[in-house]
Amino acid sequence: MRVEEAAKPNYVPDAISSSDDPRGHGKTDAMICAGRDSFAFDFAIAAAVARTSIWKRSDAASPRHHVSSRSRKQQVTTMATREELAVIKAARAGESRAQLALGSRYLYGGSGLPRSNGTAFYWLKRAAQQGVDDAWIMIGRNIPYEQVKELSSPREAAVWYEKAFDAGIAHAGLTFARLVLDNAEQFDSNSHARAIGALSFLASQDDHQAQWLLAQQMQRHGHDDAGGDGDAAGENFKAILHDGALKFEERLITEAAHAGIEQAQYALLDKAWKKSDYAGFSRGAVPLVEKLFARNAVAVAQMEKDAEVTSGVLLSSEESTLLLRFAQWRLQANHPDPIEIGRILELAALAGNTEAQLELGLLCAKIDRHGNRVFMEHGLANFKKALNWLVLAGEGGAAQAWHALARIYSRSIYSQRNLEVALQYLEKAADMGLVEAQYEFAQISWRNRRDDKLNDVRALYWWQKAAEQGHENAKVALEAFSARSHANGWAKEAMGYLSDKFRNANPFLSARVELAATFGLTKPEALLIDVNNADYGHCLVVDICDYYARSKRRLVAIETEEQRSILNRIGRLFSDVDCSFNGLEGNYRQRQYRLKTSFPDIVQG
Repeated sequence: MRVEEAAKPNYVPDAISSSDDPRGHGKTDAMICAGRDSFAFDFAIAAAVARTSIWKRSDAASPRHHVSSRSRKQQVTTMATREELAVIKAARAGESRAQLALGSRYLYGGSGLPRSNGTAFYWLKRAAQQGVDDAWIMIGRNIPYEQVKELSSPREAAVWYEKAFDAGIAHAGLTFARLVLDNAEQFDSNSHARAIGALSFLASQDDHQAQWLLAQQMQRHGHDDAGGDGDAAGENFKAILHDGALKFEERLITEAAHAGIEQAQYALLDKAWKKSDYAGFSRGAVPLVEKLFARNAVAVAQMEKDAEVTSGVLLSSEESTLLLRFAQWRLQANHPDPIEIGRILELAALAGNTEAQLELGLLCAKIDRHGNRVFMEHGLANFKKALNWLVLAGEGGAAQAWHALARIYSRSIYSQRNLEVALQYLEKAADMGLVEAQYEFAQISWRNRRDDKLNDVRALYWWQKAAEQGHENAKVALEAFSARSHANGWAKEAMGYLSDKFRNANPFLSARVELAATFGLTKPEALLIDVNNADYGHCLVVDICDYYARSKRRLVAIETEEQRSILNRIGRLFSDVDCSFNGLEGNYRQRQYRLKTSFPDIVQG
């Protein structure tokens, strides 16, 4: 136990037994009389500990005639200890000047007390709350944002830092702005305006950290709709931004980046990449990539030996994205080096970057995103490594990884070729929305429609999905399944004779006529279709081969909400009805007769 522990807030020391006293002294009278929650108890404990530490040092020393100089040091230590205890007593009693002094001693250390910004902030805050100006000046000058955000609520701490900034402590304004803007929901619009004003002032004074923070706020609120009616920071930025805001923002980021603010450097490279300024991107990326390789030197050394990387890779998402883009830029060179590029990608892939895992898998398999073979002059493909990275990328959400796996498993160059596995991976890619995989899976399903009764239904479904994303070939394929291409005028003409009286008298026949008019069915198809089993959600399966030998199974795509609504209504009508020849509608001849007698002028033969 140390003396300074008595000064810590809410500290309750354990009792000291007589065995702790090497000279056989027991508890002091003050310790016995004082309560555990009173300051007297804390004070007595601290004094006893001070004496105990002196005794222990004395017993460990040389013989008595050699301790004169050590005794003098002990006297000084005892005096310092008594002084600290007096300050602690006054601070805990609420004396503001003592609180300031105690906070200062913890801030700088010395006099038997260690340096502790947390304890210093506690006492300085209590002094500041009593109006001691020096307290909030010391807070603003010495306690950084990274520490104060853990020690106090943002609203409380912001008051002291704003006062310190107004008193001329520049970096206190930076902390004040971060407290407000990083906790925007806890402050009003006036506080946001003052925080932005502080950043603007500091940025104009070439404070590069302020320039970067101001640019971040402009990105967040200035050029999008993020600052809604309830977003005070966004409203304040809308008030100060002007036509040259984009150039101003870019200038802020550039100045901060050139000053060595690493986050600003990454932001500047991101802008260069998105503007396709690859020359500017490469100039700024090279030193950062070298720094990342140096930081992860152990992992890089293992990669160079083609060994399993067991060392942890320390990369943020921005850093792994930089490595990915740098590798992609290097791939566009006239003579790219796949080995060097592979190491860059592997470092990013080990950090969990899904896109880098995909690129690395393709590079190891020596294929591009379109399935074309590349780098054939650099040796054989490493399919084992490629499959490992592609599976990780697919599990991370990269649909193209599953598509690449499907291509690998379907090719004869891979010794473990498996078309069934390839189809499974292709369907995974299609499920994740990859339009090329959707169209390809539809084509394969249609070609194999005789192998499975539902393959044609699957093919139509994936053609529709691909067409929704604008795939032109899929749109062409769907034309053959449109109801418009199978229009039958008899049903549309018959619809004109469907009065309410007729519908009530012949509900099933009326529904079949309406179904034929909506989906272009022939008379036999309209009379014999099993409505309950024909609806597959995205299409109507017209299959009456069991009842009408001259017919062929076909599909009609459901293209509009109106078609969907009509089919749902008719489906509810037939939900409990047996549509076979044993049902209420009778056999085919009976249904034909009912149709002819109901519409004699329309239905012939």
